[in-house]
Amino acid sequence: MDKCCKHALLRRVTCLFVLAQLLTRASTDEFWVSGPSDPIVAELGGEAILPCSLSPAMSVENMEELRWYRTRFLEAVFVYRNQQEQKEEQMDEYLGRTSLVKDQFHQGKAAVRIHKVWLSDSGTYICFFKQGPYYEEALLELKVAGMGSVPEVHIKGIEDGGVCVVCNASGWYPKPQVQWRDSRGENLPASSETHTEDAEGLFSMESTLVVRDRSLGSVTCSTFNPILGQEKAMAMFIPEPFFLQASPWMAAFAVGMTVMGLLVLASCCFLIWEQRARMQVHQELENLLREQEEWQKTKEHALKTAYCPSGNPPGEGLTPGSGVVDSPPGEESPFLPHPGEAFLP
Repeated sequence: MDKCCKHALLRRVTCLFVLAQLLTRASTDEFWVSGPSDPIVAELGGEAILPCSLSPAMSVENMEELRWYRTRFLEAVFVYRNQQEQKEEQMDEYLGRTSLVKDQFHQGKAAVRIHKVWLSDSGTYICFFKQGPYYEEALLELKVAGMGSVPEVHIKGIEDGGVCVVCNASGWYPKPQVQWRDSRGENLPASSETHTEDAEGLFSMESTLVVRDRSLGSVTCSTFNPILGQEKAMAMFIPEPFFLQASPWMAAFAVGMTVMGLLVLASCCFLIWEQRARMQVHQELENLLREQEEWQKTKEHALKTAYCPSGNPPGEGLTPGSGVVDSPPGEESPFLPHPGEAFLP
């Protein structure tokens, strides 16, 4: 009986030990590695972080090897083995541009930071976690984008019966989306659009727009980066004279209106001058008549107040009915005309 109990107890202990070993092995060796489900976006010249995490969560501090590489295992971006960085296995283009992010090691998360991102960094990456004979991998995708210059807008001249406006921008990646808008924000169809790629892989663009509607006033050229979801824009006001040059009949109409305006202005000036001349002549006539009236009054007053030698008051020296002033004998009246002279009133 005792032997049976001992054998049963031994079997139970053995089973518990094996089960404990299996659980320990599963907890230390079996894991899954995962990365972001969406592409990682980085701006040209900035930083990119490539994170990976373990499931179930466990510390990666004592992991045998952590590796990030491109399409081939030996094309290493970063290698962390036996708690040390292995620079001799890195590709030349990543030397000095990568570092390991360790602040979440205890949560089962690790990441590689790429500094000064280039266009060539865009693409697929694989993170490789290894512990003993067991390892797991996860795929990551990095998209690099660059915001180029602010569009430059200028008026080229007259073309196809309208005003040709040109928009230029450079240093964009990927190829930017160009859009013209009016002052109300409504889209306008471009007349032409060209893109060129330089030696560094950056894009330049030139877009033209022929504006025939003078009521638009101003137009805006915008360049949009589809990866970053950002845009840069520049507006241009189109002066009215450009539309007159674009439409000959409008130019002729404007010239005709200008000539008519000048004629009307000249007519008004002439009428004003003529009115002023008439008023001046009228004023001079009034002044002349006033002077004549004053002179006549002065003359009449002089006749009335003339000196009378007879001592009679003015008017008493007249012979009734004769209208002749008495004068002393031997003297002529100063108011009578000399012989041969006519009498002036």
